[in-house]
Amino acid sequence: MISLDKKKFRTDVRTKLVALSQEEHKRKSWMIHNKVINLDEIKNAQTIAVTISNFPEVDTMHLIEALWKMDKKVAVPRCDPKTRTMTFYIFDNEEQLETVYMDLKEPIPSKTKQVHAEEIDVIIAPGIVFDRSGYRIGYGGGYYDRYLAQFNRIVIAMAFDMQIVEKVPTDAYDLPVGKIITEEHIISCKEARREEQ
Repeated sequence: MISLDKKKFRTDVRTKLVALSQEEHKRKSWMIHNKVINLDEIKNAQTIAVTISNFPEVDTMHLIEALWKMDKKVAVPRCDPKTRTMTFYIFDNEEQLETVYMDLKEPIPSKTKQVHAEEIDVIIAPGIVFDRSGYRIGYGGGYYDRYLAQFNRIVIAMAFDMQIVEKVPTDAYDLPVGKIITEEHIISCKEARREEQ
């Protein structure tokens, strides 16, 4: 039943996202980036992991460029569809990326440097739907759920306000993010979970 609920949430929110004009998408993404780069968690981090976005997700390429200007190391994931696992690699220019399945951009291992979970200070986790407690609905592959299970540092997410719902259906293995940054809000998910208790 939960998987059906998740599927419906994905479909409903994605329908809203694709209705965004390019201009509005760009403007709201910029507003989110501006909040993210001013977070203490980002200012104090050396290595930040983030997925390269595809429209209509919040743009990450311009955020990555902003992070480079702050002298941050940026790691992006390469996924292994056979094992449903991912490995992060530091990259510093787009020539170190290749386009793989579903038009996703991933690092070329021979041109980039692998980093392990303990070397990453902050992960910016992707998702389609979030609730204020930090629970997320991803794209169904489970890659981030597996990685976050062995990652014990800061996890935040970027989302448009329209991606935030009252309550996301959760499974036992789902792990919440610590903060969600939208164009209008910085949501402290730990506080929201405390309020729910």
